[in-house]
Amino acid sequence: MHGLVSEDAREHAEFIEKVLSEAGHSVETVEDGSGGLSRAREDDFDALVVDRMLPKKPGLQLVEEFRNGGGTTPALFLSALSDVDNRVEGLKVGADDYLAKPFAPEELVARVEALGRRQTSGEPPVTVLRVGDLEMDLLGRKVTRGEVKIDLQPREFKLLEYLMSNEGRLVTRTMLLQHVWNLHFDPQTNVIDVHVSRLRAKIDKEFDTPLLHTVRGRGYRMCEVETQEV
Repeated sequence: MHGLVSEDAREHAEFIEKVLSEAGHSVETVEDGSGGLSRAREDDFDALVVDRMLPKKPGLQLVEEFRNGGGTTPALFLSALSDVDNRVEGLKVGADDYLAKPFAPEELVARVEALGRRQTSGEPPVTVLRVGDLEMDLLGRKVTRGEVKIDLQPREFKLLEYLMSNEGRLVTRTMLLQHVWNLHFDPQTNVIDVHVSRLRAKIDKEFDTPLLHTVRGRGYRMCEVETQEV
């Protein structure tokens, strides 16, 4: 992936560039909104990462003008302004996602990669997801593990689809709230814990190899072999 980062704080820009580069992506950075808009229009980027508070042209204006000019590159806002009104404002001007500062490096990578997958959606759509011997048929709405059919409720299906789509990646609670429940704030309930527990009972309990792993204090990961966190 080739990403454009618009961030005026040098230490933040260098940190974002380091995180994305270590994940295997090429990154270009600009220090103000005007430069960010110009580069976004000039080159074919896979994703835009935009800080809201930029000199010369605020991030909101950058994204809005880019969209009004026909730009389609997916955009992620980064901001310390994290309440619901600010998130909604960012999404309304044309952003595809919104990540509050401070953020976990793994979450930034996961969100940027998700935006990149949207940009390359001209490829044939994925209709079957697999993790180990667990298979999800997106068209038939069927889930099996080995020869065993697994019956899921609609929300459980959506939760498993998101987890399997991010196989091997850390999925945070914030990501689940936004992509599975369409919430851009934490309702301070145990709704995620309850659904994950129910899902784990259905896909893992009766099988030898667990696939849904809890990363303590950080989120969840779908994979055959869980790696040790450092």
